[in-house]
Formats: sequence, structure tokens, C-alpha cells
Amino acid sequence: MSRKTQRIIIAAAALAIVVAVTGCQNISYSKLAANYHFNRANALFRENKYRQAITEYEATLKYNSGLTQAYRFLGESYKQLYKPGVDTSLNKDLEKKTLDALTKAYGIEPNNKDVIYSLGDMYDKLRKFPEAEKLYLRIIELQPENMSNYYVVAEFYKRYSADNKDVAKKAESMYLRRIETDPDNPQGYAYMATYLQEGSGGPEELLKAYERAAEFWQKRISLQPDSAEAWLALGVNQWSRSFRFQFLTADTRLKMAQEALRSIGKAIELDPNYPEPYAWMGPLYKAVLSKLEPEKEARYNAEGDRYLEKFQELRKRAADRKKLEEELKK
Repeated sequence: MSRKTQRIIIAAAALAIVVAVTGCQNISYSKLAANYHFNRANALFRENKYRQAITEYEATLKYNSGLTQAYRFLGESYKQLYKPGVDTSLNKDLEKKTLDALTKAYGIEPNNKDVIYSLGDMYDKLRKFPEAEKLYLRIIELQPENMSNYYVVAEFYKRYSADNKDVAKKAESMYLRRIETDPDNPQGYAYMATYLQEGSGGPEELLKAYERAAEFWQKRISLQPDSAEAWLALGVNQWSRSFRFQFLTADTRLKMAQEALRSIGKAIELDPNYPEPYAWMGPLYKAVLSKLEPEKEARYNAEGDRYLEKFQELRKRAADRKKLEEELKK
């Protein structure tokens, strides 16, 4: 090999090394710059400084255009500035930018639950039910064992259920699927009962919903027989039926009020320092029993006042304890 050829080979090798090193430096710089702006953006987002966060997320993406979370939180920043239902050019622009950023994040990671939720939430804010529903159901498809996902979808359906019985059935089915996923978890029954009690409709339809809710409260008690909170929830359901549904016979309402008395009394027995049962005992005596049995009104009113005084005493005691704990922390 001639000396001239050797010099050419050495020069080419040196040039290759320089190019490689320069490329690595550029990659390293881009990564560092992206991380710098991304960290700044996240800090601004946490401080609710969304316009400044947008600038930093956009700078992040200039250096790393494939960063899913930068697109996601860029979209979330725009979403925070968006005002649902406001028809202005500025708001329309925020809507478009939110969807653009979140759609790009979804395109990069179509199986990312957080990204799917962010995009679904935006469609929900836009009241675009089919688009949002598809994304929320995708979350369950990806994580069928995650019980919280069923609540997310059920709450989504609940927002559209007031005027749509088909959607209301979908909401109910999600609460039931949550129970089926983990039948020994008392929280599932509590969510279902609460959903039923928050329903709408005529008096007779609401009464049926409350009666069904009572069955779920009782199932919760079967799993948590020593829970004062569980017994109180059943008692409040019974109290509500005796107080709200005036079309029922006096005997039926009195029987229900007496059942409420036993359930709330059980809650007090299990936890005498739990304030809320005393708060419900007051109106049970004064607003229900005293009206259904007027001959005992004076005694019932006195009992009601006694329970309300006890409630105030326990609330004050709890507030004083909390204040003392805060002072000790300082």
C-alpha cells in the first residue's frame, strides 16, 4: 500500500470519527435541552401557570418530537385554558390545539391509559359522546382487572344519563361489572347504592331506586357488619324513604322510620364518637317520627334536640383535636 493511499485512509477514518463525535454531541445536547425544558414545563404546570408551561412544552418538542408526555401535558395545558361551551375564536383555537396535542400523544402511545383518559376527557368536555365513550371503553379493554376504571366509565355515563335511559343502563352496568370483578369488596356495593339514590324520575320511580339501593347497602353490611359507616348509610336510605315519599301510607312510613332508627342506632352503638349518626337522629325524631306520631311530638322533639346537641359536642371535640394536632406539627 502506497503512502498516499495510507494518508487517504487515515484522513477518511479521522473524518468519520469527527462526524460520529459531532453527531453524539448533537444527540446529547438535544436530550439535555429537551429534559431541561420538560422539567421547567412540569414545574410551571404544577403551579397552574399554563401559558408559560405551553411555551416550555413546545420548546421540549423542538428537541424531542417523540416525547409522549410532552404532547400530553401540552394538551392538558391548553385544556386548562379552554372553557366548555364558550363560542369564541380564542376558545375554538384552544379546542383545536388541545385535540392536536393529545391526538399526537395518542398516536405515539395508543395503549397509554393516561393519554387515552386525557383525550377522552377532552371529548367529554366537548360533549362528543361517541368519541369519548370509545376511548373510555378502551381503558377497560386494556386493564379489565383495574376496578377504578369501571368507576371512571360509570361516572362518564352518569353525566349523560339524566335524559337518556339507555345511557343510564350503561352506567348501571358499569357499577355492576365493578361488583362482579371483585364481589367481596364492599366499596362496589356502596358506589352502586349511591348511584341509584342519585337518580332522577318521578316519585314512584325514585322510590324503587331507593328500595334497590337499600339491597346494596345491606350487601355491604353483610361484608362489613361492624362498620358504623355502613349501618349509617342504610339508615339514611330508610330515613329518606320515610321522609321523602309522602304518597306512602302513614303506617308504611312509620315502619320505615323505625327501621332507620334501628340502623342509625346500630351505627352509634358501634362507634359512639362518630358524629354523623347523631346529626341524622335529630331530624329523624323531629321531622319524621313527631309528625307520624303527633301524640308523642314533645318527647320526640326533646330526643331530637338531645341528639343534635351530642352531634355539636362531638364535632367541636373533633375540631379541637384537629387544631391541637396541627399546632403540635408546627
